[in-house]
Amino acid sequence: MQAKAQLSSTALSTKSKTRAEAVAGAAMAAMLGLVMVWGVGFSHIEAVHNAAHDTRHANAFPCH
Repeated sequence: MQAKAQLSSTALSTKSKTRAEAVAGAAMAAMLGLVMVWGVGFSHIEAVHNAAHDTRHANAFPCH
């Protein structure tokens, strides 16, 4: 009986870690997206801004 309880506890903690890792991964992806849109799109470095601008137009994304 004790082994069964331990197995259930282990399975539950593995599932919790998986969900926590998924949430952390989604948060990191969102942060990367924000950096790419604002950090590159509004960059004062002309070459970086123009590269982002041309990429948006190549993907049919209106930017102005």
